[in-house]
Amino acid sequence: REPVSSPFTSFLAQHFDQINDYLATFFDGQATSADIERYLYAPLSAFTANAGKRHRPLICMLAATAVGGSFESARSAAAAIEHFQSGALIRRGKPCMHLTEGTGLAINCGDLALTMVTKTVLDDPTLESDVKLRVLHELTEMIVRTIEGQALDLGWVRDGRFDISVDDYLDMATHKTAFYSGATPLAMAIEALRAFGLHTGLAFQIQDDLLNLVGTKEAANKDFRTDITEGKRTLVAVHALSDERHHDEVEAILSSGTDDPAQLARAVEIFQETGSIDYAHTYALDLTAKAKAAIENVELDPHARELFLSMADFFVERLN
Repeated sequence: REPVSSPFTSFLAQHFDQINDYLATFFDGQATSADIERYLYAPLSAFTANAGKRHRPLICMLAATAVGGSFESARSAAAAIEHFQSGALIRRGKPCMHLTEGTGLAINCGDLALTMVTKTVLDDPTLESDVKLRVLHELTEMIVRTIEGQALDLGWVRDGRFDISVDDYLDMATHKTAFYSGATPLAMAIEALRAFGLHTGLAFQIQDDLLNLVGTKEAANKDFRTDITEGKRTLVAVHALSDERHHDEVEAILSSGTDDPAQLARAVEIFQETGSIDYAHTYALDLTAKAKAAIENVELDPHARELFLSMADFFVERLN
């Protein structure tokens, strides 16, 4: 079923075309030859257009209005974050670019997307130099933290590590997702929103992990339960591994690379028996409560505050 409409989802829908049209300007007419268009700008434009709800760029623009600025003033920073999203996920999405265009061209498109993170801000004629410097500092910190988190996520799987604690997972997920999904888009407007963004960004990642395991709509997707196949050390998996009764079986399934539906279902059954799915969902709800508390005494535009609170709920209500 589709999520129930809320002030935040209505906000996203209202501005979806607006941010998409702006993002398209970074690709349309940029190529100096037909081949550059074919091998670079066209595939990257198509990948970028394969959008989700665009919550990352739009909450960045919302944050500007929350502290008395204009919605449009944060447009280039918002686009920069979305370019980073494209560059970071260039080998994923639907369809995967490395399958449709080849690995070499996919990597090259990713390089351009990551370069556009800084170029988008530098080329914005509406921003003063000191503002550009501050925004670029936030963006480069975001990139470093995300790459650090990705290193942990990939390294644990490569080295067959199963000595991962809940705190280890939270550190990885905060770096990998919370900075670019919440903290940085908001903190570029006001530092007080950083904690709100970190809490909601981490809750967003935990809920994504849950959707991959038990989401009703996600069950029809090809990547359903691929976190198990890929041996991801999600909060659910880490919590289940701490149960001595099931540790060896969970480790065996996560190490096997299996895509057998029966084995995937068995893993989820263990996650339910150990209370790990409930644990992760409760943790995400607690993070949402902390996020709301973080902005309770922050002076914000009333309408923006309402949307932020609705956003926090939306991030954890996506489990359908």
